[in-house]
Amino acid sequence: MRGLLDSLLEIRLADAIDILLVTSLVYAGIVWIRRTQAGLVAGGIVILGGLYIAAQSIGLQLTAWLLQGFFAIFLIIVVVIFQEELRQLFERLALFSLRRNRRVKPPAGINDILVEAMADLARDRIGALVVLQCEQPLRRHVRGGIEMGAKLSVPLLKSIFDPHSPGHDGAVIVENGRIALFAAHLPLSTNFQQLTGVGTRHSAALGLAELTDALCLLVSEERGRISVAKDGTLATLRDANELARVLAAELDARQPERSFRRTVRQLLFANWFTRLASLAVVLGMWLLFVPGSRPSEQILRMPVEVVNLPDGAQVESIEPSEVQATFAGPQRAFALLTSRDLAVTIDARRARPGQKTFAIAEENLRHPPSLSVQNLQPRRVKVTLVEVPTVPVPAPTLPGAKASAGD
Repeated sequence: MRGLLDSLLEIRLADAIDILLVTSLVYAGIVWIRRTQAGLVAGGIVILGGLYIAAQSIGLQLTAWLLQGFFAIFLIIVVVIFQEELRQLFERLALFSLRRNRRVKPPAGINDILVEAMADLARDRIGALVVLQCEQPLRRHVRGGIEMGAKLSVPLLKSIFDPHSPGHDGAVIVENGRIALFAAHLPLSTNFQQLTGVGTRHSAALGLAELTDALCLLVSEERGRISVAKDGTLATLRDANELARVLAAELDARQPERSFRRTVRQLLFANWFTRLASLAVVLGMWLLFVPGSRPSEQILRMPVEVVNLPDGAQVESIEPSEVQATFAGPQRAFALLTSRDLAVTIDARRARPGQKTFAIAEENLRHPPSLSVQNLQPRRVKVTLVEVPTVPVPAPTLPGAKASAGD
């Protein structure tokens, strides 16, 4: 505990910045895993990592070797499994620095148009799917579609989604207040937990919301209900008034000055438990790797062991029974030392009974390879071997044999 407190007191300004940056990355990774439904895969990787550490600690060499080969190609496995998710992550990182420049205020009245059109379609139980592009481009995820470039209006939306229209089953893509595409096909979600009891439109809306930051509005023709998909979450709204509040909040989020205050508020208060957990994980990693990698020197005592005793001999005494060694290496190596890791082994294969002096060389020392020997005292030990007395074994008596007094 004292060593832990000493390590915490060694944190400098650069270390604090380093910890905060890595904490942000870990938190973003946790949010990304939750959003992409990759929790089971991440849990499996964590279990394999724990198994590898345990195998290394208790000496399961074959298991550790196999898992080490797995982690050698770990990055390739991650890229193959999460190819689409990583592409989405890099897109968001690229857009983050350009966010202020890319924020475009939608034309006045667009919210009223959307609320009125979706309310009318819901009342008439006509299915509809409208996608509002935010910051990320959508064309890479959209299949098909007919270019339009028309100004958004209630009559135009109602005519597109009229059941007799050839494009009513597709989605309308709205960019900067104008209908860019209609009759477009969106990627379908596989999040069956949220898609229970809903149709293909809901799956398409949620699928695009999982891959981009778009706001997807849809009307169910079976129930006449309005739903919203955003940031990988699908929600059914009570009425058109709630849709108006959702659109107003989205418009407010696109205002640069208000968005800055919202970002600060989210950084300070949103998901505080996950943030604290991320900080605890990173702080533990820092304590394990950063102070642990700093060079250190320690004097340790190593017991002397005599091996390969000749037949009929046993050890009577070893002088001295321990050797004092000075080791140099990272602090982490000293923290992980156990009593089985250090020993001086004396090979007595050719020794004879009596006292013999053995010189201690580097090959006689058993220690972790991450530690190097700086000094050794003493460099010679005296081992006294004695013969083990043999006990005569009586000859077996044959069955039926009788002792005779004399013939």
